[in-house]
Amino acid sequence: MKIVVIGGTGLIGSRLVSILRSKGHEVLAASPDSGVNTITGEGLDAALAGAQVVVDVANSPKFDESSIQFFETSGTHLLAAEQRAGVRHHVALSIVGTDRLPDSAYLRAKMTQENLIKKSGIPYSILRSTQFFEFIGRIAGPGEQSVHVSAAKFQPILSADVVATLADVTLGSPINGIVEVGGPEKFSMAELVQRVLRANGDQREVIADAHVPYFGAEIDDDSLVTGPGARLGSKHFEEWLKESASQPRR
Repeated sequence: MKIVVIGGTGLIGSRLVSILRSKGHEVLAASPDSGVNTITGEGLDAALAGAQVVVDVANSPKFDESSIQFFETSGTHLLAAEQRAGVRHHVALSIVGTDRLPDSAYLRAKMTQENLIKKSGIPYSILRSTQFFEFIGRIAGPGEQSVHVSAAKFQPILSADVVATLADVTLGSPINGIVEVGGPEKFSMAELVQRVLRANGDQREVIADAHVPYFGAEIDDDSLVTGPGARLGSKHFEEWLKESASQPRR
């Protein structure tokens, strides 16, 4: 089966390409570097020729209002090319909380992407994931002595667990709906950011603040956690933290 992975050279895309190829599928890792550009439409028809499945894991270069135009333009070009090619399954990676945080420009952009997919008429599956373990430290942002972080609950997951779930969804039948995946545990965001910073030798104080926005929106304990029926990753935070702390610093 021919599968095209849009954004196939990034963190998630490259791992997904490897898994799908190991299962014997013909997989094209599509990106601007390979001559496939969803913003301009360049190379899409040639890349999608003969494809049965397209997986979109491309992301906006910015997380502000400009991301709305990115996903609208990219999605419109990609889905139109899929219609021409007769693609039978469109898979997209999205974010848990997309439908709950309209104050976030970035999550409104992801909602735009999801709505385009639903209206396209192409059989689809949308996988919404929680935040990755690997990105927890970035939540802190800049600050010399202290940083303010939301105390709301979240449910981070190992990126490799997301990739494994995405591969299962890709090789399954279209669900014409949304499935969620998250980590096996829920934590206070401020608590976990503090622990990751300490493990990385960062001694800044993390101050829990309910009004600190996440992607531009205030969050509560229900904003970023999975609902009933969600799939769960297998890797626990403590295990990941020990493994990441033992790796040599670059």
